[in-house]
Amino acid sequence: MTASSDTALLVIDAQESFRQRPDDWAATANPAVLDNIALLVDHARTVGDPVVWITHSEPGTGGVFDPALGFVRVIGELAPADDEAAVTKTTINAFTSTDLQERLQGAGIRRVVICGIRTEQCCETTARVAADLGFEVEFVTDATTTSAIPSHGALAAVSGDDIMRRTESILSARGFATITDTKTRIGASSA
Repeated sequence: MTASSDTALLVIDAQESFRQRPDDWAATANPAVLDNIALLVDHARTVGDPVVWITHSEPGTGGVFDPALGFVRVIGELAPADDEAAVTKTTINAFTSTDLQERLQGAGIRRVVICGIRTEQCCETTARVAADLGFEVEFVTDATTTSAIPSHGALAAVSGDDIMRRTESILSARGFATITDTKTRIGASSA
C-alpha cells in the first residue's frame, strides 16, 4: 500500500454476502449506503488517499460468509481498483485477524475513515480498535448501514435507525471517533 497522504479509507464488509439475505438487505436502515460508499471511494482516489477493501469470511460454516460459496467479495456496484489493498478478516474488527495495522502504519497512515456494512458490528468495532491503536478515526455514518434487531425474549426490538444513532453517540461521546457524513467528509477534505 502506498499513500500520498496520512489518511486511508476503510470500506468494511460491503460484500455480496449481505445481499444473500434478501429480507435483511431489503430492510436496511440506509438504502443510500452503496451510493455514499462509492462517493467516498471516488473522492479518496481523487485526493490520493489509499482505499482498503475489507471483507468478512467464515470458512467452513456453509453460510453466506463461507468463501466456498463465492459471496465473500465486494458488492458488484463497487469496483476495487487493481492497486487497492484487499484484506479478509475472520473477526468482527478489521485488525485482530489481519495485517491491517502493519499495512497502515507502514504506509504512514495516521487517520482512518470508516464506512461499510453493519454500523454497530464490524464498522463500530473497527473504529474502537483503530482508536485504541492510536489512529484518528472518522466515522461516516451515512456510508454505513444495518438492519433492525428483532425482539428476543424480554428484549425489545431495536430499529436500524436507532442502532445507527446509538453508534454515533457512543463513538463520539467516548472519544473513539469524529462522526461525519459523506457530504461533509468530501467537502472538508477538498478545502
